[in-house]
Amino acid sequence: MIKDSKEHLDLTNETYIQHFKVATCVGLSMICGGVQAIIHAIYPGTLTKAASTKIKKLYSLVSSRSDNEGN
Repeated sequence: MIKDSKEHLDLTNETYIQHFKVATCVGLSMICGGVQAIIHAIYPGTLTKAASTKIKKLYSLVSSRSDNEGN
């Protein structure tokens, strides 16, 4: 597991702390988007674009980062 973690950090060209910050932000953003989607499910007139906007932003962030991994 440690070897795999080091390889992943090398591929992303990040330190552990840098990767921790980004991964934590992505995870929290996903949770927030999930809550927004549930609220929208209960009250369809609210947050009509919040979850889909968050998904698009996360996709853009993650896909641009994976381009930098050299894969």
